Amino acid sequence: MHIVPVIICGGAGSRLWPLSRENHPKPLIRLADGLSLIQHAFLRALALPRIAELVTVTNRELFFAIDDEYRQLGHNAAAMRALLEPEGRNTAAAIAAASLEVADRLGGEAILFVMPADHVIAERERLAHAVEEACALAGEGRLVTFGIRPDRPETGYGYIEADGINVRRFVEKPESAAAEEFVASGRFLWNSGMFCFQAQTMIDEMERFCPDIPAGCRAALGAGRRLNGQGTERIELDPERFAEVPSVSIDYAVLEKASNVAVVSCDIGWSDIGSWAALGEQYERDADGNRVLGNVASFNAHGNVVRGSDRLIGLVGVDDLVIADTPDALLVTSKENAQDVRLLYNRLKDLGDETHRVHRTVFRPWGSYTVLEEGPRFKIKRIEVKPGAQLSLQMHHHRAEHWVVVSGTARIVNGEREILLTTDQSAYIPCGQRHRLENPGILNLVLIEVQTGDYLGEDDIVRFDDVYGRG
Repeated sequence: MHIVPVIICGGAGSRLWPLSRENHPKPLIRLADGLSLIQHAFLRALALPRIAELVTVTNRELFFAIDDEYRQLGHNAAAMRALLEPEGRNTAAAIAAASLEVADRLGGEAILFVMPADHVIAERERLAHAVEEACALAGEGRLVTFGIRPDRPETGYGYIEADGINVRRFVEKPESAAAEEFVASGRFLWNSGMFCFQAQTMIDEMERFCPDIPAGCRAALGAGRRLNGQGTERIELDPERFAEVPSVSIDYAVLEKASNVAVVSCDIGWSDIGSWAALGEQYERDADGNRVLGNVASFNAHGNVVRGSDRLIGLVGVDDLVIADTPDALLVTSKENAQDVRLLYNRLKDLGDETHRVHRTVFRPWGSYTVLEEGPRFKIKRIEVKPGAQLSLQMHHHRAEHWVVVSGTARIVNGEREILLTTDQSAYIPCGQRHRLENPGILNLVLIEVQTGDYLGEDDIVRFDDVYGRG
């Protein structure tokens, strides 16, 4: 029996701003142990028995960052596949695409275990037992969800009402009084957002209840691009066809309507890390009840959640605050209002503020860049290029660039010339000139880039050739 873990990685994690951004979402957040949430999901998947392969469904813009996260842990590239969505269309579309792809390659009886990339599960062995139980039910033609036994009334989670293993109904996030009633009844479980089923069973149920979704995903897969470079096989869904797929959750599209839904009740140390309070639970608590990660000093401060960066954060005489510090944005809120961080995120997005979208350090397939300073007609970046990596052959309409090598070796295409630069050497790239930067060495290449011009936006780029398949 083939088991295919499917990791779904999407969303912006707006409740965890400024740590989470649109182009650096919640799954990439690192916990106190130094591993990101998606790395934990990856390790959970690999620990399961009878793995045929691992599939990741994500946005095409996030693929290289996610692949880097996997590579830091080491992986068998032959068993890795990624389905890349041109835009997010919710969980039903992601699950439909994964089910169709797995059924086509491994057969309809292959079992998918679907899990979000941004949850915490402390008890990995208990999860494996729950998955075994779910696989047995899936083999009988059931659609299986995983219910978490609640230890408190919680208004931030959806609920499942169950009669043994049979699901009676799904309930959206309840009001406080209803949540208390649910927990007291003993019939309700938290909805974990994890699922297990045979590929063909899910396809059949979708064709019954929401036929537009599998039809659209089948068309998007058929017209998509398949790329085998960079280790993991990538399947880019066709943008035009995928845009026609309805955007709904798998709960609403299928599970609330199907009659063959089962639930496995489990106690696996689960959290969806859906707020700063939940993330703070992953940090150690000091004698005053503060949960902190980073360079933090406190005096007469109690019950605070603090996530720092490099600089020292001092707390004096404050209680029950959430403080999150990043190089370009600082969040201060009360725990009581922490859920409303998403409203601030949405306001920043509406205003076009870049802090909703990117960090000061931005990761690319070839490495990363950090904006050190910017002002009228200039921007200064620190650029780091991985060994053997190269940027696209490109040009800019509105800016010139000055490059100074700090360490490593740079091979540069500058118009018709190709030059090799080492430490302390520099190059000037005129506006409108085709150019490419490459690291031919075995160590990271670090350089300082000074941009000058009338417009310095990241969208002022024309790519002529790119090894990563970007347009």
